[in-house]
Amino acid sequence: MPELMPADSVGLVEPKVIPFDQSLSLNCGERLEGFQLMVETYGELNHSRSNAVLICHALSGHHHAAGYHSMADRKPGWWDNFIGPGKPIDTRRFFVVALNNLGGCHGSTGPTSINPETGKPYGPDFPMVTVADWVNSQVMLADHLGIAQWAAVIGGSLGGMQALQWSIAYPERLRHAVIIASAARLSAQNIAFNEVARQAILSDDQFSGGRYLEENNIPRKGLGLARMVGHITYLSDDAMGAKFGRELKNAGFSYDYNVEFQIESYLRYQGESFSGSFDANTYLLMTRALDYFDPASDYENSLPDALSRATASFFLASFSTDWRFSPERSREIVDALTGVDKDVTYLEVAAPQGHDAFLINIPRYVRGLSAYLNRVAQECL
Repeated sequence: MPELMPADSVGLVEPKVIPFDQSLSLNCGERLEGFQLMVETYGELNHSRSNAVLICHALSGHHHAAGYHSMADRKPGWWDNFIGPGKPIDTRRFFVVALNNLGGCHGSTGPTSINPETGKPYGPDFPMVTVADWVNSQVMLADHLGIAQWAAVIGGSLGGMQALQWSIAYPERLRHAVIIASAARLSAQNIAFNEVARQAILSDDQFSGGRYLEENNIPRKGLGLARMVGHITYLSDDAMGAKFGRELKNAGFSYDYNVEFQIESYLRYQGESFSGSFDANTYLLMTRALDYFDPASDYENSLPDALSRATASFFLASFSTDWRFSPERSREIVDALTGVDKDVTYLEVAAPQGHDAFLINIPRYVRGLSAYLNRVAQECL
């Protein structure tokens, strides 16, 4: 971390655990008799409580979206490029709430939590969760915070699915839905990538049927492979080529299967790092939640019918080289919204970074998102 705190940083932040004694019925048919969510907040809630913004995270995200936990931190929160004074999600104007979703592994109740019935980690016994379940738990969080209506619910990738679900399931609880690099449902190819990642984890000898924590083990190899597969899909061919090309790690070929190319070294580093910080059972849950998401299925497979319930205004953004959540998927949502006369703004950005572009400070993207959120902020005055 720099010696001086950046002027546009939210600064030092402290996560908070919010417990819920109420039960939560899940789509899988099971019920959680109480749970907790790990939350961070930035900015101040105004007198009318009209300036609250919810940040929904993607697959491997969590509550730490901006700022630093200590002066020793080397990196800020995962969306620090976009949250802070003067940034698109301006904390001088908005009260920003970021959480770790239910089923996560960064403080919210999930597979690594202790099951009160057994005194051991839930592991594979933690119930399957869906995007709708997450939104239902987030409604409980909003009620706890005294927020009757969000100024905006914002998310990229899997986070964008949550924003979309909010607009359909609780139309009166948000004024704007900001959906970035996302989709109304996964393609068959996306489900296939998720299945390969899951099989890498499930086939790891250390997975132990999901009870690896009881045995003081971690399925590092499987989780690392899953991350490597995922990471490949988050980058574009152009981005990989520009960053790594066919550059060798050493002077020449060694004619074996050790690391030879820089891209191999990068992927192995990503896999090893991720396997030490993320839970395998959580990864399985999150990818399944992605697979299951399809709000149109409750409306005779008609996305326009599903979105006809929405009263929010919408902002969608997509990126030209994102082949995991391609612009066509965003346009599908835009077409459904315009087909039922909803207020929608759409921005398609030419960017070489692939799916990860939604995390990056790309000038046209930043300007477009800032302009839209300025409109949202004006409504809060």
